[in-house]
Amino acid sequence: MKHALYGLVVIAATATVAMAAETAPTDVKFEDGAVGASLGPAGDAANGRKVFANRKLGNCLACHVNSDLAEQPFHGEVGPPLDGVADRWSEAELRGIVVNAKNLFEGTIMPAFYISEGYNRPLKDFAGTPVLTAQEVEDVVAYLMTLKEQ
Repeated sequence: MKHALYGLVVIAATATVAMAAETAPTDVKFEDGAVGASLGPAGDAANGRKVFANRKLGNCLACHVNSDLAEQPFHGEVGPPLDGVADRWSEAELRGIVVNAKNLFEGTIMPAFYISEGYNRPLKDFAGTPVLTAQEVEDVVAYLMTLKEQ
């Protein structure tokens, strides 16, 4: 019993530290459009692939072609193709693009995925809430870093 209770305390403390380590949207630091510092724990490329393809989260396929997700229908052609994107941009640049591409590409129509102010959300329940969490941003960036030229 004593060991089980200690284990729960350790798990709770670890979870609290992990949550505290996330950077709030208003605290993200850009340098020439790039975000060098991770927003939280290391990204999981497998989960990033799911977020990327999820029509209710990243919805990246609405605008971008990505051959790695050929099994998904309806790739958009508004944004640039993402095949080989990790060869064209650094991790910090990709993080900056996902967080808020407007800091790198003036006039872009790409939405900012990790801001909490300065935009209108159609549903009041989502006001002040970023589209993606810090962890989801890191996951998407980890996934994008796997997209190298074949």
